[in-house]
Amino acid sequence: MKQFWLQFFTWWNGQTLGTRYYTWRKGQFVGEDEFGNKYYRAQGPLIDRSVGTERRWVIYNGEADASKVPPGWRAWMCHNAALPPSEDAYQPHSWEKAYAPNMTGTPQAYRPSGSQLSTGRRPSATGDYVPWSPGQ
Repeated sequence: MKQFWLQFFTWWNGQTLGTRYYTWRKGQFVGEDEFGNKYYRAQGPLIDRSVGTERRWVIYNGEADASKVPPGWRAWMCHNAALPPSEDAYQPHSWEKAYAPNMTGTPQAYRPSGSQLSTGRRPSATGDYVPWSPGQ
């Protein structure tokens, strides 16, 4: 029952009831990634008029976080690859990094030295800053 109400009132916990219904009616399962996210495309000759190509979407496993989509699936979702990694012999490139969660807004977020949120003391000014004033 709790899952029903979460789907009814929230969009960030996997999928809404509308997405579940649309996926059931028009979705064709394409594959699943290592995080448990499921990928779909529209069945038949449906074209998304706003994009001009077939509609593709992901149902996240857990909280909706776009950074959880691996590079191969991201390329397919953005129409940069014609075949999804489940149909293609996809091999990650050497320069691709492994998944790292987006820590923005959390205590683990990156805070460079000089940031108001970083711990420690802010470095002193170096004297190379010249403020702008009108008329110069």
